[in-house]
Amino acid sequence: MNCPHATVVVDPLVRDLDGETEMLSGGGAPLARIELLGVPAWTVTRHAEARQLLVDARLVKDLNAWGLWRSGEVTHAWPLIGMIDAGRSMFTVDGEEHRRLRTKTSQALTPRRLEAIRPAIEKFTEELLDALAEQGKDGVVDLKAVFAQPLPMRVVGLLMGVDEAQHPMLTKRYKAFFSMLTPQEERMALLAELDVFYAELVREKKARPTDDLTSALILAEEGGEPLTEEEVVGNLKAMVAAGHETTIGLILNAVRALLAHPDQLRKVLDGEIPWDTVIEETLRWDTPTTHLLMRFATEDIQVGDQVVAEGEGVVISYRAIGRDAVQHGDDADAFDITRPTPIRHMTFGHGPHICPGAALSRVEAGIALPALFGRFPQLRLAVPDEEIRKLPVMTQNDMEAFPVLLHG
Repeated sequence: MNCPHATVVVDPLVRDLDGETEMLSGGGAPLARIELLGVPAWTVTRHAEARQLLVDARLVKDLNAWGLWRSGEVTHAWPLIGMIDAGRSMFTVDGEEHRRLRTKTSQALTPRRLEAIRPAIEKFTEELLDALAEQGKDGVVDLKAVFAQPLPMRVVGLLMGVDEAQHPMLTKRYKAFFSMLTPQEERMALLAELDVFYAELVREKKARPTDDLTSALILAEEGGEPLTEEEVVGNLKAMVAAGHETTIGLILNAVRALLAHPDQLRKVLDGEIPWDTVIEETLRWDTPTTHLLMRFATEDIQVGDQVVAEGEGVVISYRAIGRDAVQHGDDADAFDITRPTPIRHMTFGHGPHICPGAALSRVEAGIALPALFGRFPQLRLAVPDEEIRKLPVMTQNDMEAFPVLLHG
C-alpha cells in the first residue's frame, strides 16, 4: 500500500499530540493524507468541513465499503481493525438501522435519567475523594488510578447493571485492547472475551431484568423489533469503552490545564468563571478523543479542492478540529476559559452518530471537578508537566498516570 509523498504518519507510540496536531493542520487544507500503521487514509482537521462530512450520507460506517478491506490489503491482522470491525451495534451501522439500534440508548440517557443518577455520581465522587485523601496523606498519589479512572467506570457500570466486582477486569481488558503495545493476536482474543462477558450479562438480564440500560436494550417496545443478542452485546461493548474512556480524559485534561494556568484556576475557584466553561474549553482544546476511526466513501466526495475517492477511509481528527483557527480564532492553540464568545466545539461528534453519552460525561465532570478542587484547593502536579506520559493508543488522549500532591 503506497501512500502519497505528503502523507503524515500518525504514530501512537510517539505521543507528541501538539506536534501531531500541527503536522495534520499545517498544510492549510481541510483534509490531510495520513498513514495509520501502514494503512493510508484521509483525515479531516477543520471544523466546518467536519460538520459537513459527518452528515454526508455518502460517508458510511460499513466496513465493506472500504476499498482496502474489499481488496484484502487490510485484514484482521491490522492492529486497528478491532476499532472498526467491532461487531454489529449503533456504532457500526447507518440510516434506519442506526436509528433502531440507538433509540433505546438515547431514551435511557435522557436529562431526567441523568438527574436521577446524580446522587449516585455524587456519592461515588465523595467515596473516591476519601480514598484519594487516604492514599495521598503521606505524599504522591496517582489521580488517575484512584479517582479519574474508577469514577466513570462506576457510573457506566451502574447504568449498564455491571457488578462492581467486574470493574477491574473490564478496565484491564479495555486498556490492553486500546494499547498499541498489545500483540494483535492477544487483542483479538480480548475482544472475544468481552463478547463472552457481555453475552452472559445479556442472558442474565433477559432472565432477571432490572432497572438498567442492558435490560432496556433487551426488552423491545410493544410492536417494535427487539435487538438481537449480537446487537445488544455490540452496543454494550462499545458504550462501556466510550462511556468511561472519554470521561477519564476529560477530568484529567481539565485538571492538567488548570494546574498549568493558575491564574485561570483562581478565577474558577473564586466563582468568576463557571465549571461548565472549564469543561467546554477543555473539550475543545485537549479533546479526550484524538482520532475517530473510520468512515468510508461510497462515491467520490469533493471537499474544497480535494476529493475523497470512492472506497477511501476518512478519520475524524477531533483534536486538530478543536484547534482550528478558522473556527476558534488565532489563539486556538491556547487554553483560555475567558474567551469572550461561546465555545462551539464538536468534540462529541455531529450528526446522527453524535456521542449518546455526551451529556453523561459532562454531568460526571461537572460533579467531579468542583468536588476535587473543593476538597484539595492546593492540589498540584508531583512531577514537571512535561514528564506526564501519554499512553500508546491511537484514538484516546490518555495518560499513563497523573501523580499529584494534594496539599501543595
